[in-house]
Amino acid sequence: MMNKKDKDRFYYDKNFLGSPDARSVRILSEYYGPLQRIKRNKIQDFLVFFGSARIQSKEQAQATLNSVSKDVSNSELNQLKSNLEMSRYYEDARKLSYQMTKWSQKLNHKKKRFVVTSGGGPGIMEAANRGATEAGGSAIGLSISLPYEPSGNDWITDDLEIHFHYFFMRKFWFLYLAKAMVVWPGGFGTLDEVMEALTLIQTNKLRKKIPIILYDEQFWNKIVDWDFMVERGVISKSDVDHFKFCNTVEESYEYLTKTISSTHLKGPNF
Repeated sequence: MMNKKDKDRFYYDKNFLGSPDARSVRILSEYYGPLQRIKRNKIQDFLVFFGSARIQSKEQAQATLNSVSKDVSNSELNQLKSNLEMSRYYEDARKLSYQMTKWSQKLNHKKKRFVVTSGGGPGIMEAANRGATEAGGSAIGLSISLPYEPSGNDWITDDLEIHFHYFFMRKFWFLYLAKAMVVWPGGFGTLDEVMEALTLIQTNKLRKKIPIILYDEQFWNKIVDWDFMVERGVISKSDVDHFKFCNTVEESYEYLTKTISSTHLKGPNF
């Protein structure tokens, strides 16, 4: 039972904690709160999956297309067909997450290594968490409050949905414990996340070796003309070496397991 003196303390005062003057306290809580949760679950590091929240599972996309009415517009019908085509990324993310989780479970470590971590929402994030859970592993969701997007998904492990208010604190946790990243097709948010990671690597602010996969070379070369950026001198030719294009789950799995083993299990980041 809280007494009157306890209630008068500032750290129980919701009005104070929600005020501009307590912003630094809220920021610190998004450092120490996740830290406590990660320690409690004996997690050492992350395998991060970034990608669109709008990409549906094949089952969902097919069901929606099958249920469309005959008077649907051509533009809407084309969008539904595109959703079905894009659903392959959901299924590939789910499969790769499953395989990487099975691989990490075979490692002889006291703590959980390379735990699949997503932004904790729908789409590719759901697929990543789903694959890890189906493999019998832990699945982390670093979710955030957004006005037009649901938070969380059904495949995040109990106690491992870590919910943020501040984007920059969420990004900190993604990168601080990330030992590898797989970046799937996505929009503004996905571009923001991968470009920030590449900027930190380019400027040597992120010194650990982090293998980064951009999944589906054709998609990413349409989104960003890397060769043109090199040609115009806004990035160096060596900057393109900070990531690798992969086009299949098998290629991604082979690259990740080989690179993680050489850099984080016996190499410079061991």
